[in-house]
Amino acid sequence: MQQANSRHTGNINNVARSWACMGLLLLAAILPGCSSRELPENPPLRFPAAPRIVAIGDLHGDLNATRTALRLAGAIDENDRWIGGDLVVVQTGDVLDRGGDEQAIIELFARLAREAARAGGAFHALNGNHELMNVALDLRYVTEEGYQDFQDAVEFDPSDSTLATYEPHQRARIAAFLPGGRYARLMARRNVFTIIGDNLFVHGGVLPKHVDYGLEEMNQEARDWLRGEAAKPSWIGGSESPEWSRHYSDDPDGEDQALLEDVLERLNVKRMIVGHTVYREGITSLLDGRVWCIDVGLAAHYGGSPQVLEIRGDEIRVLKPDG
Repeated sequence: MQQANSRHTGNINNVARSWACMGLLLLAAILPGCSSRELPENPPLRFPAAPRIVAIGDLHGDLNATRTALRLAGAIDENDRWIGGDLVVVQTGDVLDRGGDEQAIIELFARLAREAARAGGAFHALNGNHELMNVALDLRYVTEEGYQDFQDAVEFDPSDSTLATYEPHQRARIAAFLPGGRYARLMARRNVFTIIGDNLFVHGGVLPKHVDYGLEEMNQEARDWLRGEAAKPSWIGGSESPEWSRHYSDDPDGEDQALLEDVLERLNVKRMIVGHTVYREGITSLLDGRVWCIDVGLAAHYGGSPQVLEIRGDEIRVLKPDG
């Protein structure tokens, strides 16, 4: 198979050093309490190619599934410590909802991001529809355990006019994720879209109209909303949004293929990696290998089998517990 474009790869040692720096930048995406003076608030859209990338799909509040996926990736040992070296991990969103381990996963990601950066690797966490739903106060998939999990997460004024309209046991979580809240601001340091070399990562799917709009602009508009500095962007939510779209993951047809070809050509990438649509039978390649669907229902809510996607240039394989 062809090697990754030399324009992106360059010298392996230089790439590793680059990722060490980028990992420090990305740490802000998931690290509670980091100040803007320590880490930039706005990770870029594009990153250089990496020798080895592993992509992980939806986790939905399941810490055991998260650990299983990270060990499959070769990212952590039995003590949850980073052993991935210059590995780059991408988690395509939907850590929230349907489970009760959400804070623990966020904390694990925060520590692993520090450890990965020190080792020359990196950890990217994207915002999926469930992250953005919580900020928009769409709480339909929050479990009782999910509300309990955030009781000690933040301090808040229970007489706040917004919080007062909700049940007392819901208020701490809502305060954590309201625009400008602690966890909303943490998610503001994440991307909706990330490109690594020839690989475009997004939770749902990128459509030509998103490219027209500008992926960098959409990343920034999402950040401004999450920080409480702007209104919710009009493109968030709905079946045509990047976090909800299933054009490429749910029985795509010829029209969807044309959309995909347009997007990949204009962004100068070879493939799109998405979560969101559950494939319990395992990671699935569609549209001539140009779309990889990596949501295998890892979380206990779905009971799927653990799998992750490994990318080494143009060599792609699915990692499973049985090898």
